[in-house]
Amino acid sequence: MGVLYLFVPLSVVIAGVMVWAVFWAIRNNQYEDLDGPAHRMLLDDDDPKIPVPSPTTETEPAQVVARKSE
Repeated sequence: MGVLYLFVPLSVVIAGVMVWAVFWAIRNNQYEDLDGPAHRMLLDDDDPKIPVPSPTTETEPAQVVARKSE
């Protein structure tokens, strides 16, 4: 029975924090545009964002191509 004196106020505090977090998110426009990032991903301009490796130089080891023995 004594544990109720701990858990009831603790649950009220946690519920209060959760309600505060929801109102904070609403006030800071976190729910304003939920579909925009998904559409932007599909409509990407296809510019290469990943750097293309340069041709091998003397400092880089050459790539070894394995051949099948016939």
